[in-house]
Amino acid sequence: MFTKLRNRLLIINMATILFIMIVAFVSIYFITCQKVESDIDINLEIVSDYYHKKEKQSPPKDSQSKGYTKDELLPCFALRTDLQWNILSTESKLDLDHTFFELVVDDISSTNSLHGRLKLDDINWAYKVEQNSSGYSIYALDVTSELKVVNNLLYAFVIVGIIMLILIFFLTKLLANRYIKPVKEAFEKQKQFISDASHELKTPLSVIHTNTDVLLSNKEDLIVNQLKWVEHIKTETERMKLLTNDLLYLAEMDDKHTDIIFAPFNISHAVESVILTMEGVIYEKQVNLDYQIEPNITTTGNVEQMKQLVMILLDNAIKYTNTQGLITLELRKRHNEVILEITNTGTGISKEHLEKIFDRFYRNDPSRSRKYGGYGLGLSIAKSIVEKHKGKISVKSNPNEMTTFTVRFG
Repeated sequence: MFTKLRNRLLIINMATILFIMIVAFVSIYFITCQKVESDIDINLEIVSDYYHKKEKQSPPKDSQSKGYTKDELLPCFALRTDLQWNILSTESKLDLDHTFFELVVDDISSTNSLHGRLKLDDINWAYKVEQNSSGYSIYALDVTSELKVVNNLLYAFVIVGIIMLILIFFLTKLLANRYIKPVKEAFEKQKQFISDASHELKTPLSVIHTNTDVLLSNKEDLIVNQLKWVEHIKTETERMKLLTNDLLYLAEMDDKHTDIIFAPFNISHAVESVILTMEGVIYEKQVNLDYQIEPNITTTGNVEQMKQLVMILLDNAIKYTNTQGLITLELRKRHNEVILEITNTGTGISKEHLEKIFDRFYRNDPSRSRKYGGYGLGLSIAKSIVEKHKGKISVKSNPNEMTTFTVRFG
């Protein structure tokens, strides 16, 4: 699927680039041809003017086109014929014989055109014919070099175009692979996410189904005698409710179009309120909490999401702190950066798990996570909140010593 997507992108990009190149090259070629034609017409006028003035035996004025002067107007020639195209006179500084001029007259008389091109002896000539009562005056200019420039430009376009297309092909292929890589990773993560979510929902559903069957098999019994099965169903229902709420929250966080109200607020007060809320859990878990909060630190964001972030990180620290262990929380401001650090003692996180700790449904120790009712979504939600606030979250851990989560907001 991704190979087809990459090839489709490659074809679309190459077709677009090829179209742009053709339009650009054709435009340049057309403009160049028009400029060459204009220069040739101007030079033909200069040639005819030169010979006109020479007939009157008056020196022509210096020409401003291509540096031609009255002493240097080459390569060109002029000839005159009667009304039957018989040559009367010729004039040229080139070494041209009478046979050549006859061929010129034959070609021009057969075309019956007063302006055009002809090719003799591999030389291209632009000519102009003036008719009067006594005959015709023909003025011609060698334009081989001008036409060669146009032809060379065409060859250059073809060669450069082919080389550019080859280079662009490989570059586009490389970029297409890079563009597809995050899409592929996102697709794989989505597949894994669906698989994990299905697995997590399967367990409580199985428990509910089993307990319901037990209740149905004892229809005549009193509810009080079957209370433990009802309690099991309620417990699993609560777990499913928490899971679905977390999944919905993550979906909202992933939606870029979701409107989140950001406003300045006192983050010091927000963190303190979360600590007060968690005091009962901390006491019950028999762990110690040491916190240092700089007063009156303000930042811009969503205060409820920020409280949820602190609660997730603090709850995670409480769950994985050893009995009588220590949790330290520090909130400080350095320059324009707000820094929140939560450290807890305990077994820590091994190095191979650190990079995956924020993945959805990922659990460093699945058995312990199930014991505490976790689904591996908390840290993923925390990361989403931090990213929504344009911040950064990181973790470092020393196995069997301590783990530190650091959040930074600019």
